[in-house]
Amino acid sequence: MTDAPATPLVARSHERGITTLTLDSPHNRNALSARLMAELHTALAEAAADDATRAVVLTHTGGTFCAGADLTEATSGAATAGPLGLAGLLRAIVELPRPVVARVTGHVRAGGLGLLGACDIAAAGEAATFAFTEARLGLAPAVISLPLLPRLDARAASRYYLTGEKFGPAEAARIGLVTLAAQDVDAGLAPVLEGLRKGSPQGLAESKKLVTAEVLGAFDRDTDALAEQSARLFGSAEAREGMTAFLERRAPAWTR
Repeated sequence: MTDAPATPLVARSHERGITTLTLDSPHNRNALSARLMAELHTALAEAAADDATRAVVLTHTGGTFCAGADLTEATSGAATAGPLGLAGLLRAIVELPRPVVARVTGHVRAGGLGLLGACDIAAAGEAATFAFTEARLGLAPAVISLPLLPRLDARAASRYYLTGEKFGPAEAARIGLVTLAAQDVDAGLAPVLEGLRKGSPQGLAESKKLVTAEVLGAFDRDTDALAEQSARLFGSAEAREGMTAFLERRAPAWTR
């Protein structure tokens, strides 16, 4: 007797030209495990090959859009495999010939913010919260900077990268992390999706190339160096203490 297939971590649906991909791994707050990233890669590629798809919506189940790296996997395997895998996923979103729209109604942390940065349009509901928590774990937002820094307000990036402060949807919109903040995220997205439905496949793909050129330039220039930085930090003693403290729900040793 064979085991039943595992429940997908990325659910898919399609309606009127919009393919929706839903991160559905609530047990670890939709963390970027190797399996979730592989499933999302596949789902994106299939959406890109679907002539009926004009745009992709990336959303989530539960109260967290994405918690970032799966810390239970963070130090396993080749040192740069995880960072390069994340960079490859983010680049796939940026390069997809279909617009990708993030729909966020919950918390976004660390690597999850990279997903927002890679999306062409992002909408946040009133319950959404955001934080770059890497510095508190002995890490840095290295790979996710590839799509984020070309789009974020520079002073805001300095503040939130360094302090790890939590902020809400209005601030996220002000600094360029999301496109719009709305009390009702679906109402806010309705005119956006209607506009995308009216675009031609060629028109959307070529227009997207114009607005992603600077982001792709960052990937071309900095991917290897930032993946190496990420791998070095994840393997450090400080990061081991930070991640252990996080998993044990205690303050790390350096906290004052």
